[in-house]
Amino acid sequence: MEIESPHAEYTRRLEARRAAAARHDGRHRTLGNLRLLVVLAALGIAWLALARGALSGWWLLAPAAVFVALAVVHERVLRERRAAERAAAYYEKALARLEGRWMGAGESGDRFIDPSHPYAQDLDLFGKGSLFDLLSAARTAMGEEVLAGWLRAPAPPAAVRERQAAVEELRPVLDLREDLAVLGEDVRSGVHPETLAAWGERAPLFASLWLRVPAAALAVAAVAGAVAWAGWGVRLPFLLVVLAEAGLILALRRRVAQAIEEVEGAAHDLAVLSQVLVRLERERFVSPRLAALRNELESAGWPPSRRIARLQRLAELVDSRDNVLVKLIDPFVLWTVQLAFAVEAWRAGSGPEVRRWIQAVGEMEALSSLAGYAYEHPADPFPEIVTDGARFEGEGLAHPFLAPDRAVPNDVALGDHLRVLVVSGSNMSGKSTLLRTVGVNAVLAQAGAPVRARRLRMSPLHPAAVIRVTDSLQAGSSRFYAEITRLRQIVDLTGGPIPVLFLLDEFLHGTNSHDRRIGAEAIVRGLVERGAIGLVTTHDLALADIAGVLAPRAGNVHFEDRLENGKLYFDYLLRPGVVRKSNALELMRSVGLEV
Repeated sequence: MEIESPHAEYTRRLEARRAAAARHDGRHRTLGNLRLLVVLAALGIAWLALARGALSGWWLLAPAAVFVALAVVHERVLRERRAAERAAAYYEKALARLEGRWMGAGESGDRFIDPSHPYAQDLDLFGKGSLFDLLSAARTAMGEEVLAGWLRAPAPPAAVRERQAAVEELRPVLDLREDLAVLGEDVRSGVHPETLAAWGERAPLFASLWLRVPAAALAVAAVAGAVAWAGWGVRLPFLLVVLAEAGLILALRRRVAQAIEEVEGAAHDLAVLSQVLVRLERERFVSPRLAALRNELESAGWPPSRRIARLQRLAELVDSRDNVLVKLIDPFVLWTVQLAFAVEAWRAGSGPEVRRWIQAVGEMEALSSLAGYAYEHPADPFPEIVTDGARFEGEGLAHPFLAPDRAVPNDVALGDHLRVLVVSGSNMSGKSTLLRTVGVNAVLAQAGAPVRARRLRMSPLHPAAVIRVTDSLQAGSSRFYAEITRLRQIVDLTGGPIPVLFLLDEFLHGTNSHDRRIGAEAIVRGLVERGAIGLVTTHDLALADIAGVLAPRAGNVHFEDRLENGKLYFDYLLRPGVVRKSNALELMRSVGLEV
């Protein structure tokens, strides 16, 4: 399906949602005034009926009925206004993404930051202004965790192709993404998926739930006994029932306490998850992966959304035990015992299916996030994933964080005979950005998303980078030690099932030039001999000789700059060969340094 002008479509929808919010606000004001008039009318009727005796007091039922009806309608209008306002906010954020104002407006994914990961920090996958910030539209922790997992580890070619087909099907489905975005309040579900799934799969605390019947009977008998005592002074039945209840509570106290404690830890903040399930259950899909995920939400009897909503209600009732009135009646109606039985009955019937449901929801939300990105970048193609050796062949590559009018596309081709590109150039010329461009596009490609390029053809590759390695006071390690530790990690990755795509930015500059030259050549040679491909940047022309030593498996490319009136200018175009000039001395002189 051809997709035209996401900006125009978002603008049209934003205006429509703002207009809807304004209409609902007008209705809200009208209904508020009508409710006030009804109250005034009721006061008038009360005066006529009670002070003057001109009317029957039964006339007060009419304004009361009208007030209740208006309150019901008013609450619905307020819900619709809030939904329209959230939809408008959703499209405002969407337009901000298209206009390059998105950084920090989404979910940062800070909890996924891992300094030991071989490329996540180097490629800005998580944190404010990160790739996750740009991509994620998930409303549940499950969706965020699935998307984060896809960014942190390359998928097999078959899985990538399945995701591409799913993203392509979801790309034009704006209504689904909007509906998921405005469900409930503007918060994400606090459900911890692993905790909830593990709770559902644990062995039952009660071998049988047959005691539910006598427990319910005792509660009814206690109420009847209390009535008999209060009304006719007969207290023996009540006392006997209370005695039996005490025995039941004593016999079950440990298992009941454990059941309540476990459900409090696992089943909280389920409202958003329930609503996400309701919305997904309405969809039908064609692509194999989406159809399979939708089938995971099929179950005999009640659908997953109603079952999760039931668990949410039980969790709310468990929380009600903190109410003073509930505490007073709990021992007599066996409130806590009844809840423990109800929770365990839910777990016995639905618990084993919870993991399947939340995994399906998580993957659907991750795919929906990628589909939103695909919709907003209609010119970005899906990469071609091949399996013949290690290769990365990109034409017109650009970084997805850069606006199209600012990004300067470049071609990068590695594979077959050419395994390494040594990129030279001055600081700020574009070397590090090129490495991140290659790395981020490799991550997007193997997550199942479109890439920022005219064309990309690549094999499965495991990215690994030394771009943003820092020292650590806590670990007691210098930057150089942290860097060589990462290099050791990259070398170890070459023993894995797929080739490594290494991205080394000015590496080993924490040592002297002699050791750096020998170490850099040995490391790059070792990586190439282990089947890896990649890029190395340097502004040290001595390191550019590595390409000559490793030729024809390595080649030199460079970025140029020019100094005019004391200011550096860059065109960010990648050229063959080694950079032949440096403006460092002229730049130092331009700021007043005597060199």
